[in-house]
Amino acid sequence: MTDTGTVTAWSAVTAAPGTLAAEDVSVVVDGRTLVDRVSLDVAPGEVVALVGPNGAGKSTLLRTVYRALRPTSGRVLLDGEDVRRTSGKSLARRLAAVLQESAGEFELSVYDVVAMGRTPHKRAFEGDGADDRAIIMGALAELDAAGLAHAPFSRLSGGEKQRVLIARALAQRAGTMVLDEPTNHLDLRHQLDTLRLVRRLGVTAVVALHDLNLAAAFCDRLCVLNGGRAVATGTPAEVLTRELLADVYRVDAEVAEHPRTGVPHITLLSGADPFGHTHAQRMPKETTTRAGARKVP
Repeated sequence: MTDTGTVTAWSAVTAAPGTLAAEDVSVVVDGRTLVDRVSLDVAPGEVVALVGPNGAGKSTLLRTVYRALRPTSGRVLLDGEDVRRTSGKSLARRLAAVLQESAGEFELSVYDVVAMGRTPHKRAFEGDGADDRAIIMGALAELDAAGLAHAPFSRLSGGEKQRVLIARALAQRAGTMVLDEPTNHLDLRHQLDTLRLVRRLGVTAVVALHDLNLAAAFCDRLCVLNGGRAVATGTPAEVLTRELLADVYRVDAEVAEHPRTGVPHITLLSGADPFGHTHAQRMPKETTTRAGARKVP
């Protein structure tokens, strides 16, 4: 068993925040365009949210950033360098990724999963030193998961696994992070804690989020994707309008400044949609099967 010991010194300070840019990136898979000529510049220390409906291209664009997917055209630059021409070890020291899904069940302890984040900083077969152990346990503590250090990763709940994978990225000490739905599976408290942590780290971050209110509260700018294209980019106040929500999400919503935070807050309006149909008009007619069950055509 790995000796985690007692850690008294921990700092979440990472490498210097980097610059990140997507230049006219397109991704075509099996003849289908998933990302269509998207360009985005992210300044050092800026937190930018990728938002949009399901299938808009958010995860696909992020996959080109951390090199899981090669763009059909265009390029992604980290600190002015094409990520496709950067060595894997150099890229991992500067860029950490939190993915939406795990590649499989790790037959490892939580501690060992987070320790993977130290790999880019070590020689082959090098063990964990005192500094590594402090970083690993400190990262777990930041995610309220230090008590899980010796637990089998495979037996954790979905929310616990998500926190551990975020801790693994934190252990890389990279100055730039990409996070694909990092609040997925998390309860309300841990959603807020996770996004507060990203802000507090001071890293450059691109975060795919579905919750527009969280995106508005924690992100400097939003990039709205729809059908693979970037249809709007700007501050939450500039981007989150009733018209955009109707056009992109097909919902009727009220957007108002939150009285306590001052950021835009979205309230969905039930009973009406942006095309003027009433709730009753939108409901499909029900029929009854021979077994008596209701069926919607």
